Amino acid sequence: MNRLDVSLLPHLLDGVDLRQLATHVPTPFYAYSANAIRGRVSELQDALQGLDYRVCYAVKANPTAAVLQLMAEQGVGADIVSVGEMQRSLRAGIPADRIVFSGVGKTADEIAAALEAGVWRFNVESVDELDMLQAVAARMGVQARASVRINPDVDAGTHEKISTGKSENKFGVAIDEAREWFASAASRPEVRLDGLHMHIGSQILSLAPFREALHCMRTFHDELVAQGHVIACIDLGGGLGVAYRPEDQPVAVADYAALIREVFAGFGGTLVLEPGRHLVAEAGVLVTRVIRIKHGLDRSFLVLDAAMNDLLRPSLYEAWHEIVPLHDEPRPRVRYDVVGPVCETGDTFARARPMPACATGDLVRIGNAGAYGASMGSTYNSRPLIAEVMLDSGRYAVVRRRQTLDEMIAGEQLPGQWHEA
Repeated sequence: MNRLDVSLLPHLLDGVDLRQLATHVPTPFYAYSANAIRGRVSELQDALQGLDYRVCYAVKANPTAAVLQLMAEQGVGADIVSVGEMQRSLRAGIPADRIVFSGVGKTADEIAAALEAGVWRFNVESVDELDMLQAVAARMGVQARASVRINPDVDAGTHEKISTGKSENKFGVAIDEAREWFASAASRPEVRLDGLHMHIGSQILSLAPFREALHCMRTFHDELVAQGHVIACIDLGGGLGVAYRPEDQPVAVADYAALIREVFAGFGGTLVLEPGRHLVAEAGVLVTRVIRIKHGLDRSFLVLDAAMNDLLRPSLYEAWHEIVPLHDEPRPRVRYDVVGPVCETGDTFARARPMPACATGDLVRIGNAGAYGASMGSTYNSRPLIAEVMLDSGRYAVVRRRQTLDEMIAGEQLPGQWHEA
């Protein structure tokens, strides 16, 4: 998928005029290009052609059923971190034998549910989890396939909150500990420990951290094989970045695939990739409307009807998103602090952002919002979750309608009956 150029026709996405769409779907709402997602998946699959591989989409990036269905139609599996994500994936048509279960906090109940569903394998992150997997599998009379998640202590060069491969991060185990797991594998007969896994972080824009981590993984693989262990699967995680800022230069998929082929030449098992953001971020936009312009003493505030509860990334990660008004006529450029209506100073999408002047009621498009947008949404300030719309070659379909107030508070109740604890 080529990078979306919002400077040319910012009101069009996958053949749909977002301005017209906003007359049918109240703002704010998310819109996703089905063709952009298909294109990004196909690009990756083409680059990996000839390898024994599986692409398992990181569901946390965007778990909307329509997005998962697109993945299923493309033959993509799922990388999950909860039973909820597993159930979403299965309902969307992703088969259990193409699902990998990651995450540091799997409970016994979640492990049992995943074993019952028949998920392909578990990416195990601690010896406590490994022992729990053995106990649950033994109780159920099944064998679990597992990969040890290695923490290679590699700096991914990304934001500290999305770095996962350094020794101080909570994810994975050191190679010395993983070596002990394989040495004691016979003591856990219901766990078939035959895989390695890593994931060093998200939004990585350089090939260098991947190269360092992959070589670390290959070296450990070779050591294990020399000791007589069978390694049937190597899971490389995700992390491929996208172009949020104009100056961002993401890693070319062809270069990443070439690195994989080089490092794992001669490996006889299955390679797994877990892309999330890479497949969906640039395919999605957040369409919002200007509520008002507020002029302060030394700055002007562009107040939108979208807020941090709809798109948390700028507040949580200081993330940069392109913000483009959807009007046609030329207007002078001004600087705005682009903010939402939530009662937090952190409810800010951009500070001193130069852009064409806006007026109350103007539509605005926030770009590259297909990943970690709706999936991180909340009802903070009692704001209902917003709609999501799938676009496909000039057509649109609402794939999640805007939440009503009654739906938002449906699980609440007044204390009609009290109980002793």
